Amino acid sequence: MASTNDLKNGIVLNLDGQLWSVVEFQHVKPGKGGAFVRTKLKNVLSGKVVDRTFNAGVKVDTATVDKRDMQYLYKDGDDFVFMDSDTYDQITVPAATVGDAANFMLESQQVIVATHEGTPLYVELPTSVVLEITYTEPGLQGDRSTGGTKPATVETGYEIQVPLFLEQGTKVKVDTRSGDYLGRVS
Repeated sequence: MASTNDLKNGIVLNLDGQLWSVVEFQHVKPGKGGAFVRTKLKNVLSGKVVDRTFNAGVKVDTATVDKRDMQYLYKDGDDFVFMDSDTYDQITVPAATVGDAANFMLESQQVIVATHEGTPLYVELPTSVVLEITYTEPGLQGDRSTGGTKPATVETGYEIQVPLFLEQGTKVKVDTRSGDYLGRVS
């Protein structure tokens, strides 16, 4: 248990049986009436964001979320298998929990897996990863102008938009939050 005065960004609260991560918080002391804390909370499992207000000093239930560095090993049916980098224990995470992170994960890549009481909550990737383009239409002479893009499939099977001049076999940096092309890697 913690007080609303102890809130900080990233802390996970257990409200009504669901886990909510604090995205933003603000202590407000109006001239009239009692102080309160205005928060923006993100549901850890669904990603839904809500605004919630608490009276100052109210007790809130905090949840322990264990974040560990893990290595992605392989895909097993619909599940993904990760290995703890310290203990070498393996954990199986369902595809629904991995979500969009699967578009950017390569075998033996380091990621952070967050668990609560042994249940995997989500997989956190670095902000950008380097992937190789496995298929894209060949560039034509004169496709060096700025602004044009074309679809390209990267080695995870995910499709991104890249500049016209990029070719198959080129390594590119991709933003894992939006799927945007960030640049070429030599």
